[in-house]
Amino acid sequence: MTRDDERVLRLRQQRSKEAIDLAMQARWQEAVDVNKEIIESFPEDVDACNRLGRAYMELGQYALAREAYSCTVQQDPYNAIAARNLRRLSDLGESDNDEVETDTVDPHHFIEEIGKAGVVTLYELAPKENRARMVAGDKVNLTVEGSVLLVENRRGVYMGKVELKYAQRLIRLMLGGNQYTASVVKSAMDMMTIIIRETYQDTSQVGKLSFPPRGMDEFRPYVGDKLLKVEEDEGEDESGYTIIGGDEIEVLPEESEGVDDDANSDDE
Repeated sequence: MTRDDERVLRLRQQRSKEAIDLAMQARWQEAVDVNKEIIESFPEDVDACNRLGRAYMELGQYALAREAYSCTVQQDPYNAIAARNLRRLSDLGESDNDEVETDTVDPHHFIEEIGKAGVVTLYELAPKENRARMVAGDKVNLTVEGSVLLVENRRGVYMGKVELKYAQRLIRLMLGGNQYTASVVKSAMDMMTIIIRETYQDTSQVGKLSFPPRGMDEFRPYVGDKLLKVEEDEGEDESGYTIIGGDEIEVLPEESEGVDDDANSDDE
């Protein structure tokens, strides 16, 4: 590789990291501008096309998002991220949406700390049309309704219910004073998973784990195929932490020189 090639590669990596950082901060218009610049210089960069599509989706500019994802498919017909998002855009219909929420994505929220956080699958999902705008990283609300733990988007629209084996324990802890936040890990046509994190433990709940590890309860820590261990080693990860990269969340190693594009992100 020549010096010129190395310089071009470094520039591409730097711009890609910048685009990802902007997305993590929900600075979507700036993310659009950077990704468009990358595509102008590197038309074959399908990751930049996917990021551009995501940014347009967050801005509610669905026609432009379709164009970006279609550009990906033209170059990579089997690209799963583009295919999922084109299906989601089809569910959204033809009109653009002016009412768009832009939440910053907190990478720490996607670190699963044993006992404090866990990934759960929802059941009795809302119609796909209602879930189509939800992507990995979007915040959701948890609402207790009797013995059921409901999941709603930030506008209060129903998304689904937390599995009973987790809901019952969490409801008891919530009624006891614990507080939780939740975000989407994956949103697909026929399923949705979220990560729930304990943010405050009431003194009356000291010693009670929100998500007991395997062997202590039915809960099994999330070990999906989109997972990076904070401490990589062949044996058991004793740190209690795992980084969850949903198909849309692009998480970069803190000291990485390169770009870990789609650590992976959803859809997305």
